[in-house]
Amino acid sequence: MTQEPAWESSPDSSDQVVEGLELPMFPLGSVLLPGMGLPLHLFEPRYRVMMHDLEQSNSQEFGVVLIERGSEVGGGDTRGQVGCRAVIAQAEEQADGSWVLIAVGTERIRVLAWLPDDPYPRASVVAWPDDRTDQQLDQALIEGAERLARRVAALAVEMGAQGLLADSQLSADPSSRVYELATMAPLGALDRSRLLCAPDLPTRFELLIEMLEEQELLLQGRLTFGD
Repeated sequence: MTQEPAWESSPDSSDQVVEGLELPMFPLGSVLLPGMGLPLHLFEPRYRVMMHDLEQSNSQEFGVVLIERGSEVGGGDTRGQVGCRAVIAQAEEQADGSWVLIAVGTERIRVLAWLPDDPYPRASVVAWPDDRTDQQLDQALIEGAERLARRVAALAVEMGAQGLLADSQLSADPSSRVYELATMAPLGALDRSRLLCAPDLPTRFELLIEMLEEQELLLQGRLTFGD
């Protein structure tokens, strides 16, 4: 965005007014995590208008939330209240007026209020940084999660999964690494949503390990006994 909003949020102060940023929103049947790439083909008229408005305002950002119930096409869906702010990395308008683009998740956001879909989804949002950022993170926890994620990704690839990179390089920053591991692993939308909603980094790593252990058992069972 050309101008950064002054976001002030204090979950411990009930009488503080929290001002949100009005952001175009893209409800999806999948979850975008910070650092994760998101390829999109925007063909609905409402999202063509959204792209036009982003161009006119010299903005490259929108929000992504999970559709908890309903369809990606046509509206009428039930949307999550937690999502990810995304920035457009590449975009190209097609001859038919649709758009092909790649966006990248940047930070976790909370939806304060949904605004009228006029003509596309919009919401008032605030950034949602992790709680207790001064916590010490056990290095063994990080390394254990990485080993497990690589094993699970390798098992999934062995079973024919596409697009998983079990040998990919990871960020040295634990906050980024946990999302990279979640992207590497074959987790479903609801599991990724739970990770996005985790209150702090240690909890997110512990939750990721729990999910990966379940996936490993499931994949090993399928390899041994079949689907």
